Amino acid sequence: MSKHKEQHYAERIGWLRAAVLGANDGIVSTASLVVGVAAANAAQSEVLIAGVAGLVAGAMSMAAGEYVSVSSQADTEKADLAREQHELETAEVFEHEELTNIYINRGLEPALARQVADQLMAHDALSAHARDELGLTEIHSARPIQAALASAATFAVGAALPLLMAWFSSATVIIPIVAGGSLVWLAILGGLAAQAGGANITTGAGRVTFWGAIAMAATAAVGAIFGTVA
Repeated sequence: MSKHKEQHYAERIGWLRAAVLGANDGIVSTASLVVGVAAANAAQSEVLIAGVAGLVAGAMSMAAGEYVSVSSQADTEKADLAREQHELETAEVFEHEELTNIYINRGLEPALARQVADQLMAHDALSAHARDELGLTEIHSARPIQAALASAATFAVGAALPLLMAWFSSATVIIPIVAGGSLVWLAILGGLAAQAGGANITTGAGRVTFWGAIAMAATAAVGAIFGTVA
């Protein structure tokens, strides 16, 4: 008899969040940087240098930021588990009642709730409390290295897209080509991310495209103003 394994969207939350955030930031920040520098009447070589520097700096910043952030989450989870383990060792009766009440509040009859608590605590008390009291599961557990690598890699991939468009564009059309192409990529990314997460594709594509357009318009305005002043 074959085993049926269900796939849930929640299983993708960890890597999907980091990947989408990295790629989105890569496209938006690099495209905005390229458009802003180009709007200041810089030479194409200067635009490309700025874009490459932004790619490297952004990828490293994303990796460091994700690692620190998710590590802090992991430290908090470990501290909660350590405290829960201590409470199980020093106040087992109270912890048993606490777990029983959780199941009662979820709709079980008191006798059945106590029986469930008995069996789960006999099997693995810490896992039962981690899951049902603290809300910690393997699916949602913090993975700092995975998040850091995913963010850095996807940022670099996202940043490479506007850079390639800038590389193959002439100086006279670099702004519309990079801005327009980047908005298309953002829409595709937002749609794919929404589909992978089981959300509305149009909404996912629309929101990343909107904020990407705002970012590029703002940097283009700054570049034009300072380019005129210079």
